[in-house]
Amino acid sequence: MQSDAEAGGTEAESPTRRGEDVRADTAAPPPPPRTVPTLTGPSHAEAEDLCPQGPEGWKRSSLPGSWPPPHFVAKMSTHAAPSPSRLRKSIVGFQPVLSPGLWDHSEGRCCWCFELLSMKDPLKNGAVPGEPVKKDENSRRGNWGNQIEFVLTSVGYAVGLGNVWRFPYLCYRNGGGAFMLPYFIMLVFCGIPLFFLELSFGQFASQGCLGVWKISPMFKGVGYGMMVVSTYIGIYYNVVICIAFYYFFTSMTNLLPWTYCNNPWNTPACSGVVSSSGHLNGTLANATTSLVAGVSEVVNRSKRTSPSEEYWKHYVLNISDDIGNFGEVRLPILGCLAISWFVVFLCLIRGVKSSGKVVYFTATFPYLVLTILFIRGITLDGAINGIKYYLTPQWQKVLDAKVWGDAASQIFYSLGCAWGGLITMASYNKFHNNCFRDSIIISITNCATSVYAGFVIFSILGFMAHHLNVPVSEVADHGPGLAFVAYPEALTLLPISPLWSLLFFFMLILLGLGTQFCLLETLVTAIVDEIGTDWIMRNKTVVTLSVAIVGFLLGVPLTTQAGIYWLLLMDNYAASFSLVIISCIMCICVMYIYGHTNYFKDVEMMLGFPPPLFFKVCWRFISPVIISFILIFTVIQYKPITYNDYVYPGWSLAIGFAMAMSSVVCIPIYALYKISRSPGATFRERLKFACRAHPKWGPALQEHRTGRYAPAASEDTVEARPLKEKEELKEEQKEEEKEKERKDEISLTIQGSNGSTNAHNNPTPSA
Repeated sequence: MQSDAEAGGTEAESPTRRGEDVRADTAAPPPPPRTVPTLTGPSHAEAEDLCPQGPEGWKRSSLPGSWPPPHFVAKMSTHAAPSPSRLRKSIVGFQPVLSPGLWDHSEGRCCWCFELLSMKDPLKNGAVPGEPVKKDENSRRGNWGNQIEFVLTSVGYAVGLGNVWRFPYLCYRNGGGAFMLPYFIMLVFCGIPLFFLELSFGQFASQGCLGVWKISPMFKGVGYGMMVVSTYIGIYYNVVICIAFYYFFTSMTNLLPWTYCNNPWNTPACSGVVSSSGHLNGTLANATTSLVAGVSEVVNRSKRTSPSEEYWKHYVLNISDDIGNFGEVRLPILGCLAISWFVVFLCLIRGVKSSGKVVYFTATFPYLVLTILFIRGITLDGAINGIKYYLTPQWQKVLDAKVWGDAASQIFYSLGCAWGGLITMASYNKFHNNCFRDSIIISITNCATSVYAGFVIFSILGFMAHHLNVPVSEVADHGPGLAFVAYPEALTLLPISPLWSLLFFFMLILLGLGTQFCLLETLVTAIVDEIGTDWIMRNKTVVTLSVAIVGFLLGVPLTTQAGIYWLLLMDNYAASFSLVIISCIMCICVMYIYGHTNYFKDVEMMLGFPPPLFFKVCWRFISPVIISFILIFTVIQYKPITYNDYVYPGWSLAIGFAMAMSSVVCIPIYALYKISRSPGATFRERLKFACRAHPKWGPALQEHRTGRYAPAASEDTVEARPLKEKEELKEEQKEEEKEKERKDEISLTIQGSNGSTNAHNNPTPSA
């Protein structure tokens, strides 16, 4: 620590107490040195802005060579003493300490010197009371800029493309409004409780989806399974975003290319809903008149295809006849995929600090576009029929286990449970954040958005069915093409259709990016937390870039002519029943292996109140039981995947099952590995040791490790423990030392290859 005289330079060498007159030819004895807390936070550039040259003639003295310094001295050239309250208001987060006026020969006048001291306790990383912009609580990993960023990011993560093209599709396939019953049952008894469980899990430990499993090291395979699921979803999810980019770019024209049937890619079976003589950009009345005039006589559904559907199949995808026939890479789609990954990387270049600012726009703008489309949709003829089909339940489908399985998988898919993203996003929260309130707000917002988007979809489907004189269930194909077939065709009916198309596909891009941000951040955070070296923490951007490049390369096969087959295969298998298994095992581990009593105390220590009784019952009994039965019914009533009239071959289904099992198999493999490496004479002792919480489990910051997480008191307490427990503690210490040596070796290796060094002033660690 530097004293005032060392840090203050020549101008602070002879300060005296306030109120005493200082003569130019008299030097007062220097005050005794005092300890100054370490200044944390500002960079060199920010430090210069702390004391700008103002109307009073503030001047900065030279800062110390290394930053952050214990403090720095600035001077104000004025005969009157500056007001400390004014300085405190001008320089937030620092306490000005005035020194008496000293004669400055260079200025030729008496100058008042003041020192800016950090008001933070150096032992704590908490925010300064009364500070308008709070500093990071966890200075090593960082935190959200404010709580709104976390809520908007989580909403953007939960509200994604699935709310537009997956939820309406599942309603359409599972009997319209009948799907609402199992959907909301799964939401109340599984979705919201598991959402709250994952948020509290990540926030309490301040770790990603791998680090949190210090709670029970044997189950760390669940974290690896989450990473595998997030990898699969991130690969094909960005392909859907890139297709939205492609439609966005092709909408920059006077006439949408999927409006008419007179294009080279159209077939004789094409039948549009707008005649070639219609005025697309006229008034609403003219558009409706041209629509009615352009509808031909009733055509059999097996023969009629819309221009948007043929544009999707024969031009955008140029789809092949088999999943094994990859054909050529669609270069426009490949280019859009590169743009999509580049945008995701730019938004995550500073981690949650940069993505937290982007979500202010990406999480709010889609609601404006949905509202515009909803108002336009309900004014169309036949829209009420589509809404009735959407809300009227077909109760016979409720008895189908696949409906319940789809409801459960949609809850996990939409809310993001078991992906690892919720744990990752919550790990950047402040320790005492009210994540219970956040889980309720985010869950309800997400599901309300799904229902709202369904109204927009079905109002347009009803409108199309009315003019084609066919049932609502026959106006569109299944799959993600719903968003690229039904919507684009409806947009051709609107005045100034290219403008609406731009808005709609821009909305799809924003919805997808909100989810993709969290998927990529989940993988990056897991890697950085697991390695944990100083170099990897400082160069997190390099990890982000590497993961983005690998994700782009793995997504290239999905841009081929057979890409849509593989995309649907990954969607149906990689992120379906495997999510159910992972969520169930996570719930059982936390509630029964770690112990529900311990976890309830952890949540109470973090939030200040225990979890509500409903969530306690759901976590322990209801959620695991419901998920288990859904898994059983899904297996019993399994049906092979199809796309339109195409039936997937057996070898492709085997690949699908392999993808699904690749995330689940991580759990038993890592459990066996951990048991084999655990100390103990018998299998039971090894198993018991592997299930026990790691000594480092608990709050990440020392200031929050209170109660039973407080450091061990004395050696006498350790010596008084049973012999077996002392041996286990020794084994744990040995493992920790080996892990530390391994990380040090990795850090030294990386630093050596990079040519950088990390000099330490203290070669011997302090006690």
